Amino acid sequence: MGSILSRDEAAGVISSLKAGGKKIVFTNGCFDILHIGHARYLKEAKGLGDVLIVGVNADSSVGRLKPGRPIIGEAQRAEMLASLEAVDYVVLFSEDTPYELIRSLMPDVLVKGGDWKREDIVGSDIVPEVHSLPYISGNSTTEIIRKIVEQECPGK
Repeated sequence: MGSILSRDEAAGVISSLKAGGKKIVFTNGCFDILHIGHARYLKEAKGLGDVLIVGVNADSSVGRLKPGRPIIGEAQRAEMLASLEAVDYVVLFSEDTPYELIRSLMPDVLVKGGDWKREDIVGSDIVPEVHSLPYISGNSTTEIIRKIVEQECPGK
């Protein structure tokens, strides 16, 4: 089971791990409603290194980026992610992008889902290895919410 760390705690842990020769992988997102696409993506991301750190948008930034959300609060989202086998550490961030978090952690590998072009991935200018993993069709939080709304409110 992973740990939920503050930004400062994460920086210290990462520094120690890197000194020990570990390859650090970083990814980020809202992870508002955890689904199989997330689980597969995180497992694949973990396979690109030794330690996976997941930056999670705090409620304040999710609200700015996705009106009407989050559905699940930041503490629960962080705890659910930390409980996954592939995830070693979870760090919340309140900015709209994880750039400052990435800059403070300086991971070896940066990973995003396949719907992101490399040049659009935040932090790709400072992290040496960047991957855009294949998108798993039909598995998005937005799509799940849409299906729920249609079932609860037909015709909407």
